Amino acid sequence: MFVCMCYGVTDKMIKEAVTEQGIGNIRELQQHLTLGEQCGKCINMARNIIDDVIVDETLFKNVG
Repeated sequence: MFVCMCYGVTDKMIKEAVTEQGIGNIRELQQHLTLGEQCGKCINMARNIIDDVIVDETLFKNVG
């Protein structure tokens, strides 16, 4: 799904940045992907995706 229509950034791209590059917030994400610099409507959705991935990853690491 497209998160940032202005720059063609998808949720998959954001999830990969979080899991593979350790991105933890919007500022870090903007250093790796161009988003949120035109209309800014994608920022909240991108932030939610980052938070969801971090929570999921943290929960899985603590199990077992």
